[in-house]
Amino acid sequence: MRAYVLIALWDARPGLGGYTVADAITFCFLSQAFIGPMQMFGGGLALSERIRTGDIAFDLVRPASLLAWAMADDLGRAAYLTLLRSVPPTLVGAFLFGVVAPAQPGFFALSFALGVSVSFAWRYLVALSACWIIDDKGTQTLSSVLTIFFSGMILPLTLFPGWLGTLANASPFAAMVQVPADIYLGARSAAGGLAFQAFWAAVLLGAGALLTRRARRKVVIQGG
Repeated sequence: MRAYVLIALWDARPGLGGYTVADAITFCFLSQAFIGPMQMFGGGLALSERIRTGDIAFDLVRPASLLAWAMADDLGRAAYLTLLRSVPPTLVGAFLFGVVAPAQPGFFALSFALGVSVSFAWRYLVALSACWIIDDKGTQTLSSVLTIFFSGMILPLTLFPGWLGTLANASPFAAMVQVPADIYLGARSAAGGLAFQAFWAAVLLGAGALLTRRARRKVVIQGG
């Protein structure tokens, strides 16, 4: 249904956002393929629940970084969902509507991996907020809204007007959908897009490492 809506839109406005109708259809199926691996609706980490139950105590005494352990677990989840949740629907979309081939497959694969890393780093920070607030459900909901709207999940960010487009394209959420999709389509410089994603991955992972150290002094375990 979404593909048909985009086809109608691009038929009425050819070249909208700098995309052809084939690019728009491909963007549609790529964004759908990113939902599972990049956990676009939030969650995917058991960290906040383990903080609430006190099980985080076991995680903090592991001979490994909590951030690195959580990231390894999430990357495994993302790889599984890529094979089971992303590839089949994309193949069906390609069969029914036709999609363009990746302009630079190697750069796209790297961009996809960086997008997953940025997604993890953001969700890790949101989950870690449970160390400071009683219930993180509101934070999780707000995070989902921001991610879906500013990532390009609903519409390509190239369609956002003025300052809103500038803000959306500069946000870390753009690194999750818009940038890897543009690199796939050849609509963006691979070097610039990868640098943008690497920047946000470094910033968010660095913030995660810093807040993890602070959280160690903040979390309180019943009976301990």
